[in-house]
Amino acid sequence: MPEQSRSVTFKNVSKVYAGMKAVDGVSLEIAGGSFVALVGTSGSGKSTLLKTINRLIEPSEGEVRIHGEPVAAEPAHLLRRRIGYVFQNIGLFPHMNVGENVAIGLRLAGRSDTKDRVAELLELVELAPELAGRMPDALSGGQRQRVGVARALACGPGLLLMDEPFGALDPVTRDGLGKAIRALHDRMGLTTILVTHDMAEALLLADRVLVMEAGRIVADSTPRDLLAGKAGAAADALVAVPREQAHRLAELEK
Repeated sequence: MPEQSRSVTFKNVSKVYAGMKAVDGVSLEIAGGSFVALVGTSGSGKSTLLKTINRLIEPSEGEVRIHGEPVAAEPAHLLRRRIGYVFQNIGLFPHMNVGENVAIGLRLAGRSDTKDRVAELLELVELAPELAGRMPDALSGGQRQRVGVARALACGPGLLLMDEPFGALDPVTRDGLGKAIRALHDRMGLTTILVTHDMAEALLLADRVLVMEAGRIVADSTPRDLLAGKAGAAADALVAVPREQAHRLAELEK
């Protein structure tokens, strides 16, 4: 089981690149146990903001805290062992088999007997334990991403960060993996922050949706209120795409 789910606090967080603010003065609190989607168009700052949590990016100003503790209070590599991180390109080591990939965080933490834990994790993400001996290039894209999720959960983090994790997957696989992630979130009591440009995905998976534009949070709402048009113009523009697609599909069924 993971450690207690972690709250995340941003206090006036900004990130400047070459004089341009990728993130501009973001302050917000994410409660422990939440499933939050961070959405916006390309270049809105959502991935940059996410990476300030595990210090893949250091903010130019402001502070990030996890459960009240500044993320800068310990070496970055120790911080990252307590945070699950899943991203679009998966990043499995091609020279290691599935089991070795899943267990790498455990080994870095000093555990040598990892076989049973690897089997448990593969079952958790609905993969057969026998796949532990396979090489990554023998798996489908969806299977590789599930391995990435298993690796992220190996050390029992209370916080799971996901940066466009389904972007390279076909729609059927993407939908199935999204449902699996939501089920894992509920079962394990995680705090999950999902970055996505897909508003439909955000609405279906998250309890709370944050909309970013030009480095700022311009909407913070529930999926229901977003669909009801209560979150402002930037949010409405993103919701309009899945809503129009739903209407067009409904027309085709008549």
